[in-house]
Amino acid sequence: MLKKILTGLLVVLIIIQFIRPDKNESNDLTYDISTKYEVPDDVNHLLQVSCNDCHSNKTEYPWYANVQPVAWWLNDHVVDGKRHLNFSEFTKMPIAIQNHKFEETIEMVEEKEMPLPSYTNFGLHKEADLSEDQRQKIIGWAKNQMTYLKDNYPADSLVMPKRRK
Repeated sequence: MLKKILTGLLVVLIIIQFIRPDKNESNDLTYDISTKYEVPDDVNHLLQVSCNDCHSNKTEYPWYANVQPVAWWLNDHVVDGKRHLNFSEFTKMPIAIQNHKFEETIEMVEEKEMPLPSYTNFGLHKEADLSEDQRQKIIGWAKNQMTYLKDNYPADSLVMPKRRK
């Protein structure tokens, strides 16, 4: 009986290897954050190694992304990350939302909620495990972008519209 269960489990594991999610590799930069905002090289590097895998249209996949069900789990993270913030489509959003996304970026990095611990646990993505200086660079950059928006747009255009009930 145990042999049949293990054989069945093995067959299922083999079959699911052929059911793969689409990869996030378009790298379309038409509405990328860098098309409107200055992103210094050091900040750009930090965004690439600690944010862009889940918050852009270009994910660098590790080897284990080819193994199911891990690929499904990773895909879920990428889809959810892009739903919250997508640097590749940043300038497509209304200016108030862009301003709000900078504010959220500051908050998430300050509170060490990003990058996710699951992204850096067990020595994975060591370069994404941000030091305090690196966190301050990202925070300072995002604050500068908010200042740029404040200086160049009417105050009422930077306020998020109230949600209807």
